[in-house]
Amino acid sequence: MKDFILPDIGEGIVECELLEWLVCEGDSIIEDQPVAEVMTDKATVQIPAMFSGTVKKLYYHAGEIAQVHKPLFAMEIEGQESSSSSDSHDATGKIATHHANGNDPSKKTSNVNQQRAENGQATDFEAAPDGALETFILPDIGEGIVECELVKWLVSEGEDVIEDQPVVEVMTDKALVEIPAKHSGTIVSLCYQQGDIANVHSALFTMRVAGADNKPLLPLASSTSMTSTDTKTQTSSALAGSQAQQDTLSKVSKVSKVSKVNHKVLASPAVRRVAREQDIDLSNVQGSGDKGRILKCDLTQQPAKSGIVSAQTQSDSLSITHSKVQGETRVERISGIKAAMARQMKHSVSTIPHFTVSEEIQMDALIALRSQLKDDFSEQGVKLSFMPFFIKALSLALKAYPVINSQVNDDCTQLTYFDEHNIGFAVDGKLGLMVPNIKGVQDMSIFDIAKRASELIDQAREGRLKTADISGGTISISNIGVLGGTVATPVINHPEAAIVALGKIQRLPRFDENDQVRAVNIMHVSWSGDHRIIDGATMVRFNNLWKSYIEQPMKMLGTLR
Repeated sequence: MKDFILPDIGEGIVECELLEWLVCEGDSIIEDQPVAEVMTDKATVQIPAMFSGTVKKLYYHAGEIAQVHKPLFAMEIEGQESSSSSDSHDATGKIATHHANGNDPSKKTSNVNQQRAENGQATDFEAAPDGALETFILPDIGEGIVECELVKWLVSEGEDVIEDQPVVEVMTDKALVEIPAKHSGTIVSLCYQQGDIANVHSALFTMRVAGADNKPLLPLASSTSMTSTDTKTQTSSALAGSQAQQDTLSKVSKVSKVSKVNHKVLASPAVRRVAREQDIDLSNVQGSGDKGRILKCDLTQQPAKSGIVSAQTQSDSLSITHSKVQGETRVERISGIKAAMARQMKHSVSTIPHFTVSEEIQMDALIALRSQLKDDFSEQGVKLSFMPFFIKALSLALKAYPVINSQVNDDCTQLTYFDEHNIGFAVDGKLGLMVPNIKGVQDMSIFDIAKRASELIDQAREGRLKTADISGGTISISNIGVLGGTVATPVINHPEAAIVALGKIQRLPRFDENDQVRAVNIMHVSWSGDHRIIDGATMVRFNNLWKSYIEQPMKMLGTLR
């Protein structure tokens, strides 16, 4: 019997509320089947099974608070004999490689961390003994994030660091994140170069914990001139230990950082995801890993049925860090923000049936109101733009049409409504286009919104947005008007249900109620909605209400809290 350890489900999250068990004790389950729903950081997350088998014990009741890195449930894995759960609290199985000296505490620490990482579990990072060599495993740094770009090392090999000192900057999912040291000690080796793509749950660096004596060092990433591929190869080979034979080193170096066993096909969730994206039948793939396990590198040798190679596969096939020029042809790796956006947009367009509703909004009254208020806001240190009014009007309209602030699950069998209005807005920042969101707009004033928007814009332009700032959004605004755009068909920010694009304000002739032509300030807006849950009539009515607040802003101010 194995315990399933609740993994990291968001940066800085240490606990979550267990909303509902989707299985019962004694139920038979299959790999990747949802087992429980938990809620954290205003988002509901489904926890899938790691293996096929039978659920033996549920450690929490619905409504209780579950701790990250603690057992969530126990199960008997299909095809394995039952054993005491006390023997293992991480549902990880056996590590593929061992160190030559199994009694060395430094090597045991590295083995445990590597074992957990290879099995898709978050590393516990228990306090290592003084003097021990510890391999730092890159933890989960955001829901659904499997890799990140290493932007900058903040330390060098041989440098002393203290606990919680930032060691490296990584960029993932439109955010720049600093990774701190877990202990005080000395950096022994860095496993990646700047610009490399680092996999979550892979070795990031090795350090000797404070109090180290002159123990032999693990040969991790010993050369700073090696490529990313060479680094990963040497790292995996080092973990194999001195007992490993030369003819098996190449196989060990290819071992996936996330390993999972299925009774039919041996492949990790990450490998299965890539296979689905490339439309590859795993049953027809010859695995090169241990016991025939299918590795990511095995998929690169398989032609996709659709003939389309994913952006990530293309990225992995390029060993360059910067662009190359070959005659008149320039080849540039898609990474960082561009890669994250490419994956997000592809997923949104391929899974959400979009439809668009467009309208004109007269801006004269709002322009006049902003002119009256901007000096007062400026005296309080806040620059007042039109965006806070758009955001607040949107929140007021969402109260009347909560379906616009909902999200549907992947198989469209469940709709989740959110009381919180977490409204995102696109910012052209230092790292590219980002969509931070303002949490809890329904309880905020125009001033509060303007102040928070200014903070997020400054952080985006400096490339310092936190993962929490760009996650958990429920609806988004894209302001193409600031760049001179007039009309757009925006792509929904999955898993949200709607997005609106704002065009530039134009002075245009329009007929009034007396059929007299007059000059009016007009802004063109375009809504994209998820047609699975929103129909055209609902979207038009919702837009009309939102429009009324903008065209009659005093009506909006009368409802502010």
